[in-house]
Amino acid sequence: MSNIHVAGGAGTGPTEKAAYDAALADANLHNYNLIPVSSVVPAEAEVVTVESAPDLGPAGNRLNVVQASASAVGPETIAAGVGWTTGPGPGLFYEADAESKADAESKADVAERLERGLAAGRELRDWTFDHEETRVETTEAAPGEHTCVVVLAAYGKSEPIL
Repeated sequence: MSNIHVAGGAGTGPTEKAAYDAALADANLHNYNLIPVSSVVPAEAEVVTVESAPDLGPAGNRLNVVQASASAVGPETIAAGVGWTTGPGPGLFYEADAESKADAESKADVAERLERGLAAGRELRDWTFDHEETRVETTEAAPGEHTCVVVLAAYGKSEPIL
């Protein structure tokens, strides 16, 4: 069985891309070429939440991810989250992000959209689901500062890109 690691991070930088890179570094996923995938959890995978991702292979490799990210120049509260629902067979991921003037608003908005999205995904499939979980990260973007928050579900180990 292979693990899907769910990690989150936040970062700041002189540009939006630099803040995104810093947020990926906070999640320990900054040294990979990230390949976005749609949101299906393979039946044989186990989804685990981690503070930061473990070593998933050499720098420069490609890594399949489901990703939520939000960026802003403050003052703003930004939030990003990933939710998942699993069962004895395949499962689903769903991602959402938000920005607001209030931390609780952003976090609640993301959590509610994750729950609605997962419910809609379950309705489309004739699968058994017996577990649901979400991870939402929030941060305050300081005035005039590029800030980014991310939550990623990283599938297994990275693979060579060449």
